[in-house]
Amino acid sequence: MIALQRLCRPLSASCQRQLLSATLRNPTITTQSQTSIRLFSSTPHIAMAQEYKLKGITSLNLQPGEKHEVEVEGLDAKVLLLNAAGKTQAVGPRCTHYGAPLVKGVLGHNGKLTCPWHGACFNTTTGDIENAPALDALPVFKATERDGAVYITGDAETIKAGHRKPKFKCKVKAAGAPVSDKVVVVGGGSGALGTVEGLRELGFSGPVTMITNEGYLPIDRPKLSKTLMTDLNKLQWRDAEWFKSGDVDIVQDEVTGVDFGGKTVKTKSGQQYPYSRLVLATGGTPKLLPLQGFQVLGNVFTLRNVRDAENISKAIGEKGKKIVIIGSSFIGMELAGCTADGNDVTIIGMEKTPLERVLGEKVGALVRKNIESKGVKFYMSASVEKAEPSTADPSKVGSVHLKDGTKLDADLVILGVGVSPATEYLKENSVVRLEDDGSLKVDENFAVVGLKDVYAIGDIASYPYRGPGGDGKYVRIEHYNVAQNAGRTVAHHIVHPNLQSEFFTPVFWSALGAQLRYCGNSYHGWDDVILQGEPDQGKWVAYYTKGETVVAMASMGKDPVMAQCAQMMQLNKMPSKSQLKDGLDVLSLGPPQ
Repeated sequence: MIALQRLCRPLSASCQRQLLSATLRNPTITTQSQTSIRLFSSTPHIAMAQEYKLKGITSLNLQPGEKHEVEVEGLDAKVLLLNAAGKTQAVGPRCTHYGAPLVKGVLGHNGKLTCPWHGACFNTTTGDIENAPALDALPVFKATERDGAVYITGDAETIKAGHRKPKFKCKVKAAGAPVSDKVVVVGGGSGALGTVEGLRELGFSGPVTMITNEGYLPIDRPKLSKTLMTDLNKLQWRDAEWFKSGDVDIVQDEVTGVDFGGKTVKTKSGQQYPYSRLVLATGGTPKLLPLQGFQVLGNVFTLRNVRDAENISKAIGEKGKKIVIIGSSFIGMELAGCTADGNDVTIIGMEKTPLERVLGEKVGALVRKNIESKGVKFYMSASVEKAEPSTADPSKVGSVHLKDGTKLDADLVILGVGVSPATEYLKENSVVRLEDDGSLKVDENFAVVGLKDVYAIGDIASYPYRGPGGDGKYVRIEHYNVAQNAGRTVAHHIVHPNLQSEFFTPVFWSALGAQLRYCGNSYHGWDDVILQGEPDQGKWVAYYTKGETVVAMASMGKDPVMAQCAQMMQLNKMPSKSQLKDGLDVLSLGPPQ
């Protein structure tokens, strides 16, 4: 076995002394080369930064966009060696969201690295998060070429971990001290989490309060419909100690009103919370069916929170159930996929094909085929008339009836017919104007139009879209990533109000028999779909175009095409409809620039 001493070269004594001196002034310090020194106790103890040799690498001469996953000799670990906007260095090799191999992602000339699965984006110069859904950053390691070999500098623990927690720790002024900037965030979902993490990462040191009626800390909500997961230990992104470390006050209560003139939030329990900046992130409320039986019978469910998932799982029990899902939406389709095993599942949809409004008829048919392979039955172009009670238990649903006379037996019914902006607490407020759909109109910084120091993000926000084909028209996008990115945009504007916010490409994903990737926005429609690949083999890309402009894309089995398109849309460099129609592969264009 090669001796570890031959693989690891400690920093020079003078360098160590300089770092120790700086460390004693600041317990966690990072040098320009991202060498990390930490103190773990009251007695100065250094996590030794050393040099480790990279296996099989002889040169730092990497081209823009070039990256290699390589082994670190002497450690059971790998790093991603890459060209970070002109400088070759190493970062953690896997996305901090779900662990996707970043070597299969897309690295632009600007050093932005996009995950191939769910659109998380990292700044490879600093390792910091650029786009959701990742929360932890990547560690960055200085790379040095010497004597025909390449070494990285870092401590073993950080190299093996492959990720680092963002800057979050904060100690707010003592109670009673004058506070000039207090942020109150209403909501406990993805947008709220993005706001809170963004504020502390950017150095905001004022009081932060998050008021949520969820009953738990922010969760990975997509897992509810994709897996019916109910374990909070697996769903919650951060624990209570994390928020405590950042001096973020979590209040489990429901907001019932806002006094915008007096800058005060009122809650169901009778409490009042003053603010200097207010962020509204209350999400969506699942729609119900105003039809006979659906609002009075038991075992009729919607899915929005953990309690909903628990109730659905309990109703399914030992399986063998007849499940009717109303709505061929993403929620409905995902639930059909994750409940099909051992149950008789039927989907009722009003469209010709599932997801037709978003994906079009051609692609919708491909998705339907995937879900049908799991044994799910479809009734499309169908209208629901009523729900009838069970003969065994009249308090519960027993069947769903369609307007054409079809009767579908049901042990339980799940509604997936969309959500409405959760802004009920503002409907009687004379100061604010809600849009026709119940949303709030905001600007590019997600500041509510007509209100001072108030922001709205996520499902309740209609914002001017500046992506391809957007032309600043207002859109309301119900995506997990969009909410979290909007929260980070708000945090950036609170901390740096004079800097312009950067456009982010909307990204979402869905489990539809196979993993669907989607980026862009077709809210205002498209006039053609260009389909590439081998649809019969489950490997395809669909480009949604308006004139010659690609406004959105969807794919299955073609990673990292979505990541490539997300970067190109942000740079306004997407190829034209004509080019794609002629068979252009976007990956052949190389690293986005």
